[in-house]
Amino acid sequence: MAATLRFSVFVALVVILSIIAATYNSDDILFPPSSKFTNFPSSNQTALAGIGRCGVDEAIDCGDPEVFQLLMSAAFERLNDVDFYRFGKPVEGDNCSCCHMAWRFRRREGGFDEDSRNFRVLRFGDGKLGVVGIGDFHSGGNVKKGMVGRVEIGEIVNGDRLIEEPFSRGKYLMYAGGGDRCHDMGYYSWKFVCALGEAEFLNRTLVVDMNVCLSKIYTSSGTDEDKDFRFYFDFERLKVLSSVVDQVEFWLDWNEWSERDGLKVRVVEGSKATPGKLAEWNESLIVRRFRETDDFWWRVCEGESGGVIQQPWYKLMSSRQLWSVASAITSRMAWDYDGVRVERRGKAKTKEVWPNLDNDTSPEAVMAALRGKGVEDGRRVYVALDEGNASFFDVLKERYEVQTLDDHRDLWDDDSDWYYDMRKMNNGSALEFDGYMRECVDDGVFKMGKTRIETFNDLTKDCRYGVNRC
Repeated sequence: MAATLRFSVFVALVVILSIIAATYNSDDILFPPSSKFTNFPSSNQTALAGIGRCGVDEAIDCGDPEVFQLLMSAAFERLNDVDFYRFGKPVEGDNCSCCHMAWRFRRREGGFDEDSRNFRVLRFGDGKLGVVGIGDFHSGGNVKKGMVGRVEIGEIVNGDRLIEEPFSRGKYLMYAGGGDRCHDMGYYSWKFVCALGEAEFLNRTLVVDMNVCLSKIYTSSGTDEDKDFRFYFDFERLKVLSSVVDQVEFWLDWNEWSERDGLKVRVVEGSKATPGKLAEWNESLIVRRFRETDDFWWRVCEGESGGVIQQPWYKLMSSRQLWSVASAITSRMAWDYDGVRVERRGKAKTKEVWPNLDNDTSPEAVMAALRGKGVEDGRRVYVALDEGNASFFDVLKERYEVQTLDDHRDLWDDDSDWYYDMRKMNNGSALEFDGYMRECVDDGVFKMGKTRIETFNDLTKDCRYGVNRC
């Protein structure tokens, strides 16, 4: 009898482990999940949660900010076809293992709609939480119940209000102006994470201007152009990872609440005041106003402040649309290829600043570097380049199966998913797949190569920023 019982337990364990193995999904390296998804099980394991039978110590606190972050991350991970716009705070579900959460999303045909879902949450043996199931459309019926007595907070969506923290309780930081508005996008990313880092240091919400000046070096028109931040960066994921708000949305709320609640503003001239000084101020909104000619955002993070402000680069990710293009290219190459990044453009001709770059990035030099890294003949090699003429590197085709971004133009033509999504984001107007988008996709594909050869790390000894500026 005992032997039979032990065998039955063994069979049950094998079945459970088989289910887990069959339903496990590996992390998507293009969309890394939240660290809270440790031991994230599949949705058909919800029976393990003991739903409806948990004690007081095991009950899920749906009002906990960490639970809020967990649910948002799960929504992004599982419902990746939803174009999220804004989340409401979770409320208790139908039992102690459930939370209900609402959000606003963009419809494919245009406009906005609202959904609310039931999230089943499991507390593991090590105390960590994981979402083990998400209900169907409008399954979060308790959201409206949770709104009773708080109807003045949040925004109206289809006649109902999503629960949000009262605007007036927040503390905000805004950067305005500056003499570096239309520089290259690498520079923009640098100054943006500086602002984001200061906001996090001050425990304030960063107010983000969605209008980005795209430098003429990226445009076919040869002129600077105003673009939307979301064309290039994943703002929805940034909102999950950090406290940020769209500037247009912010001013709408500010105009509604500032006079009523006596909200105050303090304006500081550019980078004069240190982050430590700003931490002493209690106004609802602090604005760093930079002069248009000779003051720059990045100066906030230099000197002694550089040791105080942590610049969270990992939070600024390329947009989902650009990652989708990069992912499609890597998939076509079966994720089995080597990468070379070649930076030449105007630098190769500026001998006084980059004296060796032209020779060090010639096709023959790139060929030698590939062979020096042990890349065998016949391998797929993806060349990420800023050289206008891709045929410049045709000599590599004598030994390798060479691909460049232009070999995959169908991924952004007028029949592509990218084209459809960008027209939606651009109010129905077509959008150019511009030079910076090309850089983002090139970078994403290059970084997933098995062997990677960089220009300023492997091909040349010249300094990236010029002579004596390594």
